Amino acid sequence: MQASNSFRKILVANRGAIARRVIRACNELGVASVAVYSEADAAAPYLSEASEAWPLPGETALDTYLNQDALLEAARRANVDAIHPGYGFLAEHEGFARRVIESGLTFIGPAPDLIATLGDKVRARELMVEHGFPVFPGSGLITSLEAARVVAAELGYPLLVKPSGGGGGMGMEIVMDPQDLEAALTRARAVAGSAFANSAVYLERYVSSARHIEYQLLGDADRVVHAFERECSVQRRNQKLIEESPAPGIDAHRLGDIAATAARVAQAIGYTNVGTVETLMNANGEVGFLEVNTRIQVEHGVTEAVTGLDLVQMQIQLAQGGSVPHEIHRSGYAMEARIYAEHPVTMLPSTGRLTAFEVPGMYGVRVETGYARGQTVTPFYDPMLAKVIATGSTREMAIGRLAVALRAFDIQGVDTNRDLLHKVLMNEDFLDARLDTGLLSRIMDG
Repeated sequence: MQASNSFRKILVANRGAIARRVIRACNELGVASVAVYSEADAAAPYLSEASEAWPLPGETALDTYLNQDALLEAARRANVDAIHPGYGFLAEHEGFARRVIESGLTFIGPAPDLIATLGDKVRARELMVEHGFPVFPGSGLITSLEAARVVAAELGYPLLVKPSGGGGGMGMEIVMDPQDLEAALTRARAVAGSAFANSAVYLERYVSSARHIEYQLLGDADRVVHAFERECSVQRRNQKLIEESPAPGIDAHRLGDIAATAARVAQAIGYTNVGTVETLMNANGEVGFLEVNTRIQVEHGVTEAVTGLDLVQMQIQLAQGGSVPHEIHRSGYAMEARIYAEHPVTMLPSTGRLTAFEVPGMYGVRVETGYARGQTVTPFYDPMLAKVIATGSTREMAIGRLAVALRAFDIQGVDTNRDLLHKVLMNEDFLDARLDTGLLSRIMDG
């Protein structure tokens, strides 16, 4: 992929595994990288892998990785050309993207207007309907309890109350009965207002026994292409735990048609850079739009493993004016498991010093992490410790390698969900690809 110009230096406005991943991409492209770090992350291993490392005073996310002024000042002092936001934090913050551009720098991601439009789930739904992508029945913004009751009666129960902004499943409320609607609206608005500074909500028909499937997109100034799908149905609290590609047990031609439709819609609305269209597929095989993520995904390594693409390098090159590949091929199978520092039953975050953190070195296994032995896992950030990605010529081979790698990953000093992940991999329904978003709950209940 040829670019019309080249960056000299990129600031990585993030931490952990994604910061290390972006630094690696910069190193491989021959671009200088600038890591930023909070006081809590001062011992992170990737700081020495970056060309430069600049401290952000404070420990909390609000004081550091969400502090736009501090990030832009670090960018100014380091004299960078561009800022890569990673995922989470400010990655889908339209205001931050605008400030980066107004500072004379390049924001490595879609244009701010696209971030704003697609970050509004109601507007995104409307765009999808307008361009022929399927959606499940739902509403516009809910402005009153009375309006909600009218819409709910039309949709039928059970239904979902969903924040219009934000992501990650935060603020979503399942409503099984009309008498619970008012309380669910109140809770959803409160969480959305606190987490996203936007308390707007809408209603959508609840889809039970659904599979969560997403489609990887890449866009330049002329066209948008897809890099196939990822299966993301193994979840807890609407957060993905295990992802894989190809999605097992579904006709590949049908999945290809959906991916092509997603790319066509994205091209019609002028999408550029890397993004993802997320969907649900119900037990009857019907597909409905969920949201568009205007950033690199946590699980991007799954697609890289089966296509040979480097999606982070592509983000950088597309931001420089490069073009998307003419052909993308997929071979083999890949599967990722996310290891979290959390209690395996309550799923509450676990903190402490990592007295052991030995990454397995195995053929067909890739580990992405921002941690090393001796670091302290603090309560200030997301508790994900590492992503373990395994590949194979068959799905069974990928599962086997992933299971062995999880067992071989020596982590001590904090509780983790590693044994739970292994239990899922060995579950009969998982092995037979009988997947849906309720699978983990059933395994834990069992």
